[in-house]
Amino acid sequence: MKKKLSVISALLMSLVVIAASAFSAGAVKNTIDFDTKTDILYLVNLDTDTVVYSKNSDKKCYPASTTKIMTYIITTEKVSNLEDTKVKIKEDLLNELAGTDSSLSGLEDYIDEELSVFQLLHCMMVSSGNDAALVLADYVGDGDVSAFVKLMNDKAKELGCNNTNFVNPHGLHDEKQYTTAEDMLKIARFAMTTPYFTDITNTVEYYIDGEDEEALVNTNKMINPDEEDYYYEYAKGIKTGTTDEAGHCLISSALKDDVAYMCIAYNAPCYDDDGNELETNYAILESKKLYEWAYENVSMRTVIGKDDKICSIDVNYGDNSDKVDLVPEFEYSTMLSKSIDEKDITIETKCQEVIDAPVKQGTVLGTATVSYKGEELTRINLVAAQTVEKSELKYVLTIVNNVITSLPFLIIVSIIAVLFIAYVILVNVFAVRKNKKRKSNT
Repeated sequence: MKKKLSVISALLMSLVVIAASAFSAGAVKNTIDFDTKTDILYLVNLDTDTVVYSKNSDKKCYPASTTKIMTYIITTEKVSNLEDTKVKIKEDLLNELAGTDSSLSGLEDYIDEELSVFQLLHCMMVSSGNDAALVLADYVGDGDVSAFVKLMNDKAKELGCNNTNFVNPHGLHDEKQYTTAEDMLKIARFAMTTPYFTDITNTVEYYIDGEDEEALVNTNKMINPDEEDYYYEYAKGIKTGTTDEAGHCLISSALKDDVAYMCIAYNAPCYDDDGNELETNYAILESKKLYEWAYENVSMRTVIGKDDKICSIDVNYGDNSDKVDLVPEFEYSTMLSKSIDEKDITIETKCQEVIDAPVKQGTVLGTATVSYKGEELTRINLVAAQTVEKSELKYVLTIVNNVITSLPFLIIVSIIAVLFIAYVILVNVFAVRKNKKRKSNT
């Protein structure tokens, strides 16, 4: 019988869209309490677009079958009716995968038959069928898979993925096919907005036509209740990948208590130091541990409240005050672990030293840079907390005071004083001489 997990909550879809802020925000480098073998780990809170944990997130790596996420995007963008559009399964196309040791979805049983795009998307994302990815790329590319790959790269650039390049639609190893965890986060988040994506990637088992004896089983053990060591009840998809060169890979999401995360895990080891194949898939196991750690230890904390007084500056000619307080233009909150000491969070301000009245409440008068242990997290405008009106009397008195205390004025006054004194002296001298002359004549 068919076995399928419940449809993803619509809330998870809504969390994909994040409002832009006035300034770009960084992330606190949280410290986890366990060791990891996976080379690349990237955990992001989808509600706030906050990086909660990062390990080599900008390192180039091979995407393996997580490539199929972009294949899914292009297919759903180019095919308007997924359920009714039929695609013929070509034998010569499937033969291209011969000898590649590919993960397949059994399309060789449907050669010269037609399957819907909807069915093929399940084949590609549930059992990671390279055959399904190739069939879809051939169909959408009108017989030219390279044309489909061009669409994949064009879309990557459109999404701002500057360190990603695709050369095939399925993820078989190629030195020229690479990405980063940061880029794949952008791609996977966009994919979550496409039709049926969250439902299909969260399907544990799928029967292609309902009459198959065996179901296609999702390669993502994190969403399979039968996989006790890997299963995580709050996980939602998304896609695994494995090659010798890429290691074990997993892109997943989780939703618990209305808080959503996405985790990118790349290049987990497939073999031990002696070349023996490892039984443990650390990409899945450590993604699970990261989710558990985040939900237990990380929460939204307000770093700067909207009404917090950050600093104050002097105001000239103020009627009701000679200072104005500066507060943040917006409240700044971020995801912080319990281990973060708030004393390590610093706020550096840059603003005018003095301003002339009038000052209107809400006027931008500076900026505050919020940092954690020297690493910038965000910059926020600082605005006047209150209105300060202009006092005309203070203005006039200040102008008068400025005039009478100015150097030119003092020089002029001094010259006038000297001239006046000289005049008085001269008058006295002439008066004395006149008196002497009068006396001499008598």
